[in-house]
Amino acid sequence: MIVYSVVSTKGGVGKTTLNANLGALLADLGMRVLLIDADVQPSLSRYFPIGRLAPHGLTQMIKQGALTADCISTIDLALAPSAPRGKPRLNPNGCLDLVVSDAPEGTLQDWLAPRMDSALRIKLALRSPLISEHYDVVMIDTQGAVGHLQDAAVLAADRLLSPVSPDILSAREFLDGTQKLLDRVETASAFGFSVPAMQAILYRQENTRDAREIVKAIRDEYRKLKCRVSVLDTVVPHAVAYKSAATAQLPVHWIDPARARETMHTLLWELIPSLAGNHAGGPATALRAEVGDDIQDATA
Repeated sequence: MIVYSVVSTKGGVGKTTLNANLGALLADLGMRVLLIDADVQPSLSRYFPIGRLAPHGLTQMIKQGALTADCISTIDLALAPSAPRGKPRLNPNGCLDLVVSDAPEGTLQDWLAPRMDSALRIKLALRSPLISEHYDVVMIDTQGAVGHLQDAAVLAADRLLSPVSPDILSAREFLDGTQKLLDRVETASAFGFSVPAMQAILYRQENTRDAREIVKAIRDEYRKLKCRVSVLDTVVPHAVAYKSAATAQLPVHWIDPARARETMHTLLWELIPSLAGNHAGGPATALRAEVGDDIQDATA
């Protein structure tokens, strides 16, 4: 099992959209995927239609320090308002489940604040045998602000993903915030916990010469973080398909089966190279075994 946390200290950069669409694409490839909405503003919880709503969610998972079946809801894309004919469900070999955010703003932060183990609550919860036995990939959405929940999501991950807006001012602000985030959570190394590697994704790039020059400048800026952050080669362009997909409550690779589908596949193949060449909707035979080496490398 591999755990990704999608993080940023800046809001509105596309964390939830990226989380939802990567999770849905993985499920459509036959992976068993669990999405965790660790943002007190529950955007991910509302992104796809929920078929079965569990009686509990993020709050109980954090407080009991274990992720149990009564905290896991199921996603059913057949309930989407404009599900395309002939494709009502994901790949039957995969699944896409969700831990909903059910914590009013401030309540979980207040509960976590006095606890010595606050930054480890999600990591502890994911050690539940139920999770490792039933899921191949866990993807955690986070709040766009510094706090105990963000720290817990960072330390629970095997890899960090961070979308970056392709404009210089936002990128520099993001660079500074990322530096502070990594410096803060690296104090956990004193207790034997390592901070996972971060991979930045250039997100919503306009198709202009200026935008391409800005992307180059951002890559140069990120070299200042040396080995702590790498910038992926795949760039997600600005496209109306992502908003249309969110409105329809469907994966973007269904809404735009040409350009967006190709972009999301290319991004996923860069993240997990052993998936390269596998397309959503295709056969899932032995696919979980194929990604085993990548998962072991990420969690080593």
